This record gives sequence, structure tokens and C-alpha cells, in this order.
Amino acid sequence: MRLGILSDTHDELDRTRAAVDLLREGGADALVHCGDLTGVPVLATCVALPCWFVFGNHDSDAVPWLRRAAAELGAVCLGWGGVVELGGSRVGVCHGHLTSDLRHVLADRPDYLLTGHTHFPFDRTEGRVRRINPGALHRADLFTVALLDMATGAALTIPVPG
Repeated sequence: MRLGILSDTHDELDRTRAAVDLLREGGADALVHCGDLTGVPVLATCVALPCWFVFGNHDSDAVPWLRRAAAELGAVCLGWGGVVELGGSRVGVCHGHLTSDLRHVLADRPDYLLTGHTHFPFDRTEGRVRRINPGALHRADLFTVALLDMATGAALTIPVPG
């Protein structure tokens, strides 16, 4: 399974469409959005593939609409953070702006922790957990997403035209 990872799209709809297209071209089987969607149109774009998402600090006003849209569109809303089984691994997801959300997700002992918030991509191992931040599609020097091959563990940061 190949997992496309996005974060911090901040209603950048055209850039999100381009990112989803790049991830699909790269073989993504599913998408995870690590928060700060800020609007339903971004979520609607992400459901081109099976999609899981969390809320970020800029989603507070949109929570009711995003929850409703998730139910209507078939996306899985993990609230402010959660862990799902994908590709044989436990994948934790939270935006990363609150330490309490990070602790809550890490308590479920994921193999991977996917976060956003920093608008800067990174891939590092912290203890026994591999933490991946795909970067951002808004307010970043370089707009990026990530593609994770769950079978091999290979991860790729993909630049998105801005």
C-alpha cells in the first residue's frame, strides 16, 4: 500500500488538486490529511482516494461542516487525532500543534506518526516511532506532500507547483 500524506492545505484548492493528482500518479492507494484543511472543498478533493483526516488549529470554525462532509463523502474523520491500521502498520495522525494530542496518539503505540503544523517537511525516527511531516501547501518556501510505501518503508517528499 502506498499512502499519500498532505497537511496544511489552508483552502488552497488548486494546489490541493495538483497535489492529489501527483500522489495518484505516484501510486497512492489512500490519502491522509494531517489537518488545517480549513474547508469542505479541500476534503472533497481528497476523497478521490480513500481518505482519513484530522483537524488542525485552523479548522476549529469548520469542524461541524468537515464532520458532516466526511459522512457524506465517505472520508474518515479522526477528530483531533487517532490511530488507524493501514498497510499492516499502525498509523497515528494528529496535526501536531498540541502536546496533549501528540501524547494521546502516541499512547496507542503507532508505528508511524503523521503530523503537520510546521509547514516544513521532515522524516525522522523518535524512539520506536517514525514521524513524517509532509510539509504544507500554504505559506511554505516549497510546497510539498509525501508518499509512503507501507511495504518497504520508503518515503518520498514530492514538490507541488505553486
